Amino acid sequence: MKSLKRRRAPEPVAGYDTALEPALEPVYVPPPPEAEESIQHSLFGEILDWMLAPLLLLWPMSIAITYLVAKSIANQPFDHALEDSVTVLAQQVKEVNGKVVARLPGSARDILRADDVDSVYFQITGPRNEAIDGDRELPLPPLEDAERSGRVHFRNESLHGTPVRVAYAWVKLQPLAEAGPASPEPRLALVQVAETLEKRAQLANEIIKGVILPQFIILPVILALVWFALSRGLSPLAQLQERIRARPPDDLSPIDSRQVPEEISPLVGSLNDMLARLAHTIDAQKRFIADAAHQMKTPLAGMRMQSELALRQVDPDEIHRSLEQLAKSSESATRLVNQLLALARAENQPHAGLALEPLDLAALARSVVQDWVTASFVHEIDLGYEDPDGAVEIAGSSMMLRELLSNLIDNALRYTPAGGSVTVRVRSDGELALLEVEDTGPGIAPGERPRVFERFYRILGSSASGSGLGLAIVREIAQQHGAEIEIFNNPRSIQKKYPGSLFRLTFPPPPAPPDTDAD
Repeated sequence: MKSLKRRRAPEPVAGYDTALEPALEPVYVPPPPEAEESIQHSLFGEILDWMLAPLLLLWPMSIAITYLVAKSIANQPFDHALEDSVTVLAQQVKEVNGKVVARLPGSARDILRADDVDSVYFQITGPRNEAIDGDRELPLPPLEDAERSGRVHFRNESLHGTPVRVAYAWVKLQPLAEAGPASPEPRLALVQVAETLEKRAQLANEIIKGVILPQFIILPVILALVWFALSRGLSPLAQLQERIRARPPDDLSPIDSRQVPEEISPLVGSLNDMLARLAHTIDAQKRFIADAAHQMKTPLAGMRMQSELALRQVDPDEIHRSLEQLAKSSESATRLVNQLLALARAENQPHAGLALEPLDLAALARSVVQDWVTASFVHEIDLGYEDPDGAVEIAGSSMMLRELLSNLIDNALRYTPAGGSVTVRVRSDGELALLEVEDTGPGIAPGERPRVFERFYRILGSSASGSGLGLAIVREIAQQHGAEIEIFNNPRSIQKKYPGSLFRLTFPPPPAPPDTDAD
């Protein structure tokens, strides 16, 4: 057997002190609780804010747009009136003997200026911008508008510090018949009529009042309707809350998703999944407590029986034998309690956050094997370790992996008969790291292999002492490290009666280090 494998004597790991092992266990420090004000939000208030904020923001914008539209609407009738005045004045402008004249009677002037609210101004100028009639203070329009003669144009100006609306047109002069032949190039005269903006402002304000005042009545009604609609829309959440609160504390049955709106169905589905996981966890804890209590009865009953028997004995030899049995029962109870604590620590480790760090699996395995050399001498078993050619790097927790390997070695030593051998092997297969523990014991039948990882499960007919928790701890730690565990017959065993077992754990490659050169 020894000639089939290259074995090296276990060497102590430099710098490792087993007395400091408990101090290496990471201490879980829960994060500080967040302030309640920073994590509590009202869904009703948030929806209301997102609905009312745009509404209150758009309302002043709608008032401004309405005012601009109202001014445009108010300008149209007054612009038409100014356009008519410019057209009438343009018809009165003629050229007589090369001179521009405007035949505007006095009554027409009075009608043109007759306005109780606004002031009206007009101006007529000749081809050389000479004043023919009207108000000389009116400013002249841009010269480029003269090219579009025959049309009435509008612009905004200021006269005597008062804004005015000006309508103007360039008129082609038509000489009178008695004045002689017409000039080959027609000349242009300018006709302007200006009006202040009082009537326009009054009309725009009336339009604004007619539009805005009803909004002051409609807006509170809209707010009340939005409030009522949100209350009705969120009422299924309140009903769901009442149904959950009315449940007994031990009722973990799924919530009926048919009684909730479609939008809440995913949330109810997630709650049902959580309730199912919680029920499974609670059932597992109940079974664990029941199994643990049942398992503790045996060593405790043995200790009580042996202590009572020792008290009744007079013969020193009988007392000594009773005390030996008492010590064995105490050792069995201590081992069971330690394994229960180890399993509880392994199961709760994911909730505390398992810290994985790069480590050399070969160095760790060598150190653990060294710790079990003395126990192998007691069992009269050849414990060996096959060292790989170099380091085998993985990402893991040193404390948890030591617990895993210790349980595998302990299990192998207990089930291997005296004179047998147990071998621990670390090797790499490409990017994967392999940890193997093989023994020359009775082996495990293929049908029993999936069940040996269950808590307190013992193979029928097994005479070895144990609690049935070691392999459960191994599986839990392996799952936390993303490792796969497999059981085979020992291919190096040469006895048919003892086919042996080979436990193989395959660890994933460690994560790549961060690229410090990247921006």
